Order: sequence, then C-alpha cells, then structure tokens
Amino acid sequence: MKKFMDENFLLKNRTAERLYHEYAKDQQIFDYHCHLNPQEIAQDKRFTTITDAWLGGDHYKWRAMRSNGIAEELITGKDADPFDKFYAWADTLEHALGNPLYHWTHLELQRYFDINEPLNRKSAKAIYEETNRKFKEDKNLSVKGIMKQFKVYAVGTTDDPADDLLFHKDIAGQKDFPAKVLPSYRPDKALAIEKDSFAAYIATLAKAASMSITTAADVVAALIARLDFFVEHGCKASDHALVTAPAVFRSESEVNAIFAKKLAGASLSALEVEAYKTYVLSHLARAYAKRNIAMQLHFASIRDNNEKMFKLLGPDTGFDASHDKELAQGLSAFLSALSATDEVPKTILYTLNPKDYYTLGSLMGCYQGGIPGKLQLGSAWWFADHKDGMEEQMKILGNLGLFPRFIGMLTDSRSFLSYPRHEYFRRILCNMVGTWAEDGEIPSDMEMLGTVVKNISFDNAKAYFEG
Repeated sequence: MKKFMDENFLLKNRTAERLYHEYAKDQQIFDYHCHLNPQEIAQDKRFTTITDAWLGGDHYKWRAMRSNGIAEELITGKDADPFDKFYAWADTLEHALGNPLYHWTHLELQRYFDINEPLNRKSAKAIYEETNRKFKEDKNLSVKGIMKQFKVYAVGTTDDPADDLLFHKDIAGQKDFPAKVLPSYRPDKALAIEKDSFAAYIATLAKAASMSITTAADVVAALIARLDFFVEHGCKASDHALVTAPAVFRSESEVNAIFAKKLAGASLSALEVEAYKTYVLSHLARAYAKRNIAMQLHFASIRDNNEKMFKLLGPDTGFDASHDKELAQGLSAFLSALSATDEVPKTILYTLNPKDYYTLGSLMGCYQGGIPGKLQLGSAWWFADHKDGMEEQMKILGNLGLFPRFIGMLTDSRSFLSYPRHEYFRRILCNMVGTWAEDGEIPSDMEMLGTVVKNISFDNAKAYFEG
C-alpha cells in the first residue's frame, strides 16, 4: 500500500515519476484566469487565521459543508467562532473522500505548513494552532511571499470594464513584486441586458468611459475605449460567462431600438436579449482579434439556483450548477460570422458540462489557423476540476486536436493558497503521459515527453498570452 500523498502521489509508474520530478515540478506558473482581489495583492495581504484563508470566500468548501449538514452560521456567518468554523470544515473533510477538495486541502497543508497528517476532527485543534502560528511568524505567507515561493510568473485577475485599475497600477509600480498581475477584461454586466441592474450599470460604464451612452453602438464604443485602457495596463485576455453562444444577428438600428426599449423600462423577449448580446459580443470579439487579446468563453453554468439563499447571500456562494443547453449551432454561427471577415480572435472555450467537450473540441478545429493552438479546449472547469475531469478533458483534446499545444491549467480561484492545484494538475498530466509511454502508445523518448509536459505546464500559456 502506498503512503498517503507522498512525493509520488498520483504518479503510478517510473516514467510518470521522472516526467513530474525532472520536467514539470519546477516550472513557473502562469495562472491566466483567477478571481484574486487586486487590492489584497497590492497590499501584500497576510491572513491571521486558517479559517479566514480557507473559508472566507470559498464556495467549493461551503457547498461541501452544507452537504454535511453544517449550520449556515458556521459556513457564512459573520459572528461564529473561527475555530468552530474550522472544526466544521475538518468534520466535513472526513466525508470528502473522492472530492478534489480532499486532495487540495492536504496539498496546501503540506506545501504551506509542512503538515503531512490528515486533517480530521482529532487533528483539527493541533493543525488549527500550527497553521495560525505559521501565518503569524512566517514572512513567506504573505501574498508576495506565496507568489515567490510557488514561482508564479503571472496571474490574470477578473476585472470589470469600469474599473479604474488603481491597484494594478500600484502593483506595476512595485519594483520588488515577484509576479505580473494582469487585468482581464470581464464585460458581463454590459451584456446582461435582461437584468434589472442593467441601466444603472450602463450609467457607470458611461462615466468610466467619459461619454454619453444612448445607443447600443455607444455601448460598444465605450467598451472598446475601456478595452484599450486595459490593454495599456497589461491586459492579455477577456472573459465572458455565457450559457450558450449568442447568435441572433440583427441590424444596428434594430439593436439600438432594443437598447432604447430596455432603458425605457420595457420588458424584452428572449430573442431581443440574444440579439443585443450577439451584437455587442461580436464587436468585442473583432476588437480582441485586432488587439491580440485572448477571448475566454465560459459556457453552461446555471447560476443562483436557490432563490432564497441568493436573496440572503448573493451570487458566488455555492448555488450554481452545470447547465444542459444546446451549444453547437449557436457557437458555430457566432464563430462563422467572425471567420467570414478573418476576425476570429484567440479563443478559449470552457464548459461546465463535459457533454459539450466533443462539440467544442470538434468545432474549434473548423476555425484554427495563424498561430499554434489558436482555439483552445479550455481546461477542466469548476465542477469538472478533478482527477477524472482533467483526464477526460485532456484525452478528448488528444483525440480531437493537438494535445501538446494545450495551454494547461488555471486555478479559477479566489484563494491565495490555491497554487498547489497546479501541482495537482501536473501530476495528473505526467501520469497520463507516462502511462501512454509505459503502455507503448507513444514513444518512450524522455526528452520529447519532457518538452511536452514542460510546455503544457507553463511555456504554452506564456507563448499564447504574450506572443
């Protein structure tokens, strides 16, 4: 029986071990999509307790705790004792066998705190005290120290077009900062014409762009002006949260009428909503292509499902799920319209529902060209972000595209302690490639295989976003 999560954790043969330890392990990290707070990065945040670091905003853990019957006060409550919350997580973790949270938690204990024993109710008190001691005494457990320790080359935060990027400017001015912190352009609020908050957001956007917005064409102009501002401050990627690809094409005058109707307070039909989104996103995609900005499209999430809890806690609190909408026809029409004018940008296609992998993996092959791996099958995302999910995504990419051109993993995380997820991915990657070699499915050429895992671990992402 193998030791619990030892140095060869997830590495099931000698080739896998060599690939990880000799080629992947020490690669830098390009965490090109995350939700870290730029202010906390700029101010080199330090945590005071492991409870704050782990449970302050991690809806992955919150969902698991609810499944374990933990009272909401010990999950999201503001007044509960920090140790009581931590103990509730330790109790939950005992039942999380098979969940990636189990591995992520123990990787973080090992890498940040040199704690190798399992976290459970018996060990909770000692682990709580030791981690808190380290937070207090170890100067390397600030944001800067963590990024330096894990060889973080760059992170891509998630930022609204109206953001002044004040903290990104601050970070860029810090000569000793160990990593690039790149703003990623996330204009979801400008596309969400169906929401009651839309008109107020358009006023915010207009102020940020220093212009009047009275038409949908003005929205596009304001968004592109803000995009140029982001590019000036290092932006390399945009990001869009979508259920499906919008593909209801209408004339500018028709979309302007839809926009005016919304601002007048009238309700819109589903087709009108999609026509507005198609118009705006199409213009943005062309702007991305012109500026060499990667367009990230995240599909198939059905959000805020528990209305009672949404009203109580708001979004991103653990009540989202995988959607099952059809994707192929709309995405094909959207990309085909861009292709007609040679304006398909670098594009990364993610889905929260693995049923879409063959759709995305085969469709993207219809629009490749110009640069290696221009269209990417995005890494296993969110609910698919586990061992089986990562292997499935990579194997399907291998079957349908060019696996060695894959730009690799990201954390998609709000936690500064999440960098061991890159280690988790690299171990799974090396084991998969090593197994192929051991089984004689690919050449046992260590130099060639090592180059592949190094590229997927870091070099491909660096070339993709900076090339």
